[in-house]
Amino acid sequence: MSTRHFSKVMSQRGKTHVDIERENFEKNQTVAINKAINTQETPVKEKHLRNTILGTFTDHGVGLFWHVTTKQLQLQANPILCWKFCHVLHKLLREGHENVFVDSLKYRTFLDELGKLWRHLKDGYGRLIHAYTVLLNQKLAFHKKYPNIPGNLLMQDELFAKICGTDVNSYFEISVDMLDYMDEVLSLQEQVYGSLDRSRANSMTNSGQCRLAPLILCIQDSCQLYDYIVKSLFKLHSSLPPDTLAGHRDRFLAQYKKLKEFYFHSSNLQYFKNLVQVPVLPENPPNFLIQSDFSKHVKPVAVVPTEPERERDSVTPELEAVGDLIDTSMPEDRFDAAFTKDQASFNFNGRLPEIDERDLLIERLTREIQELKAELQRVKSEDQRVIGLLREEICKLEKILSELRLSADKSLKDNEKLKADLARAQVHTGAAGKLVEAERQGKASEEKFKKMKDVYQKLRDEHVTLLRQHGEVNKLHAADLKTLQEKEQIIQDSAAQLVRLEEERKVIQDSLQKSADQVTQELAQTTARNTNLEQAKQASKLDLFYDGLQKSQELESQLKSLRATELSLTSDLESTRTSLQSVETQLERTMQEKEGLEETLTNQITGLHSDLASLRSEKEAREHDLTDQIQALQTSLSAMETSKVQTEALLGSQLSGLQQRLDQLAADKESSESRLTAALEQLQRSLLKSSIAEGRAFIQDALDQFHNPNFTTARCTAEFLLMRGEPVLASLQKLHTSLKGYHSDKKGLPELVELITCFSHHMGDCVIHGIATSQSTAEIEAGQLLANTCRSAGESGLAVLAAIEKDGDVSSEVSACLDHLRQLMSQTEELVPKSDDVKTEVIGDMLDNEMQLTSRAIEQAASKIQEMLLKNRQDATGAKLEVNEKILDACTDLMKCIKILVEKSRDLQHEIVSQGRGTHTAKEFYKKNHRWTEGFISAAKAVGWGATTLMEAADKVVSGEGKLERLIVCSQEIAASTAQLVVSSRVKAKRSSQALVNVQDASKNVSRATGNVVATVKTGAQIIEDQSLMDFSHLSLIQTKKQEMDSQVHVLELERELELERLKLSALRKQHYQLAAESDGHEQEQDSS
Repeated sequence: MSTRHFSKVMSQRGKTHVDIERENFEKNQTVAINKAINTQETPVKEKHLRNTILGTFTDHGVGLFWHVTTKQLQLQANPILCWKFCHVLHKLLREGHENVFVDSLKYRTFLDELGKLWRHLKDGYGRLIHAYTVLLNQKLAFHKKYPNIPGNLLMQDELFAKICGTDVNSYFEISVDMLDYMDEVLSLQEQVYGSLDRSRANSMTNSGQCRLAPLILCIQDSCQLYDYIVKSLFKLHSSLPPDTLAGHRDRFLAQYKKLKEFYFHSSNLQYFKNLVQVPVLPENPPNFLIQSDFSKHVKPVAVVPTEPERERDSVTPELEAVGDLIDTSMPEDRFDAAFTKDQASFNFNGRLPEIDERDLLIERLTREIQELKAELQRVKSEDQRVIGLLREEICKLEKILSELRLSADKSLKDNEKLKADLARAQVHTGAAGKLVEAERQGKASEEKFKKMKDVYQKLRDEHVTLLRQHGEVNKLHAADLKTLQEKEQIIQDSAAQLVRLEEERKVIQDSLQKSADQVTQELAQTTARNTNLEQAKQASKLDLFYDGLQKSQELESQLKSLRATELSLTSDLESTRTSLQSVETQLERTMQEKEGLEETLTNQITGLHSDLASLRSEKEAREHDLTDQIQALQTSLSAMETSKVQTEALLGSQLSGLQQRLDQLAADKESSESRLTAALEQLQRSLLKSSIAEGRAFIQDALDQFHNPNFTTARCTAEFLLMRGEPVLASLQKLHTSLKGYHSDKKGLPELVELITCFSHHMGDCVIHGIATSQSTAEIEAGQLLANTCRSAGESGLAVLAAIEKDGDVSSEVSACLDHLRQLMSQTEELVPKSDDVKTEVIGDMLDNEMQLTSRAIEQAASKIQEMLLKNRQDATGAKLEVNEKILDACTDLMKCIKILVEKSRDLQHEIVSQGRGTHTAKEFYKKNHRWTEGFISAAKAVGWGATTLMEAADKVVSGEGKLERLIVCSQEIAASTAQLVVSSRVKAKRSSQALVNVQDASKNVSRATGNVVATVKTGAQIIEDQSLMDFSHLSLIQTKKQEMDSQVHVLELERELELERLKLSALRKQHYQLAAESDGHEQEQDSS
């Protein structure tokens, strides 16, 4: 029995059955966790996950899981270990006991720090672990906020409705949390797929499956999240406006695209074919703005096939042995060591067993052997990594070499093409251009050659670097071999120490044998001494006998004690021999494993050397090929340079001939340009003369109308002549300016011709209308004077054209023409009728007076209504007092709104006048826009008349003489008049004017007050009618029938009167419209005349 087994047996004494079961459970659970979370880059085995999940239900939590993972596993040192830890924790959160979340909440900080630690590892599992820890923290926070939602997110719609309740804010909040949760799921899958090489079948490799395995849980979570996000968003859109949820829709659409792509990629992977049935999202996302679209929503379901539970009894020992053979996890004795390492957790009696030094030595040797195995594994993995890097580098070099071959082939083709182009070069005018092109292509070929040479040099440098790296790898391998030799020396020292212990055992055995011999000799001597004493001392035989017997008993007791000591030493010697034999056996097994590993490593190194030799030979062959190609390129390049020199000589002779021809062409070009310039000048002069002739003919035709008897009936107003005379002045001034520019630069000829034509037409038009105006005026002398001035103006225009034709100075002619035109304009202004002037000069004062009268009428009406209100409070009582007060208050409000409208209209009128009159006075502005002013005056008069009429109608209603309907009609007329006033103001005002906005607001207030008056009048009429209803309860049947007939007769009479009044109203409106149309037509006739 070994010391360890003895200590185990002794430690289990004094424990209850429950303690032993608990200790066995913790041991088995620790083994399952360590097997599930290991350093091998393979997916987590399902059976270990299942045992871990079952352990949470047995332990009612995950306290033991967190204890083992945080105390025993080096999560901060190995990324694969940390990645598998996240996977197992995610699985426990989904399928473990309900207390998993409660026990895990206090480790959120640990998860956060773990993610931050691995985030700094840019490649490999670093970013994946960071994304996974963020997802786990998000999941813990989500379930902490919603504890009723299970870890696998599977719940009925009734539970979801119960969690959210009837408050729309709860749906809003849970939708935001689910969108955040979905963001972290999609972020993790993006990191996983981003770390994989899409060009390879990563799903069928152990490393790829190790990264892809957690995505099955992400697919399951995302299906439930998608379903309840859609349901909550439809619920929110049924209760809130769409603009409020625009952010939710944008986030959902972005997640929809990513989730659809996630499912598409996952469904195409072979690894997921038998593990999960990936759902398919619809082609288009749901439209939350259409509630009927919710009926088309189908919940995505990720189906995970369940494997049948294998019966434990059906497993044969042979299958168990095979399972042990293919199980690549750590040996069980290592887990025993790990299990017994933390004695505070598993040793419940509080006493530590005594440990022998030889056990410590054996354990130390075993630990060193395990460390040597791990070191050897690390060296192997490092060699594999370096070999992989070298192979990748060789692949890159092969690609570069293939690219160089392609570029070399292309260069050869380009050179052949250049040779063909040079061979086909013939004598033509473009020979110089082809020479330049050939030189450019030759330079391009040289540049390509240099680039190929640089790339070849770079390839050689990289190859030298790889050779150096291979040397460094060999050095590292030699160092590792040296380390192994040192470890082997340590093992030999341990064996020597064991030999030394065996020698000490033999020495102890010899000493024990010598002690036994000495005891035997002493016993023989004692026996001989006793015989001598018996012979010598016969007298004292009895005493001596007793003394000898006593001594013999003592000697026998000493002999017995020595024999017992010998037996104990013999047993210790046997146990030491047994332990030494076990150590020797383990050492032999370790040496065999070391020899196997050394042989494997030697084979790998030999293979690498053979690969390197083949690569070197292949590289040398490729270098030889490249050298041959470069030499061929250099030969072709030298041939090209020779042909280029010959071509240059040939082209030089051709260029000399071409240069002579070019000089001849230049001389011909100069003579042609001189001829063309002379022809262009002649053409310009002819164009100018033709335009002048056309203008002279047009003006002369206008002057000929003085003697045309058919034109004597033509008539024109002075105002129209003024309009036709202004363009003549403007065109003459532009013509004078253009003439000045034309004398300095002949390029302004088109503009000059255009202005001559424009001036001639305007001048002829002005002369014709001047003749018609002189024949229209009633004053003969003024008409004759106007006709003479028109003739003078036309002749001065002809003089201007004649001066232009002579190409001389036209300043005097232009000044004379301007004087005649100004004289014509002044005489025309004197012919404008003076009666209209008087009217338009007074119209501005009339507008101001009318606005003041309107404001005064409104103020008087408002004060009169206040007086009527006071009088009504003194005279009337009851319902009549209430009705009259409401009506008078409504009328008062209407008067205030009308007053404000008139004031705002006056401000807008002043703004219009100040903006539209320019440098003229306000009266001149009213004079120019007298039609608009008259409309404004008409609107102001209508407003004032409506206010006076409303005041009179209110007075009659309060006094009991009038009807309430008259108030409604008056208020509607006031609303129409104010609308006319606003329209008149809007005609001349700018759209951006603040005063116009104020007028429109005041008009709206008037309309609102008018409506208030109408509503108040109708309400008052209803109150009065309700009180005036008669009580017919005392009438008999005959009396009731009689009054009913009288009432029907009265109704018929009223209907007839109503029909007649409507006809009368229609006739009055017809007459009103006819009179208004005639008035407008008369004003238009006056304006046209």
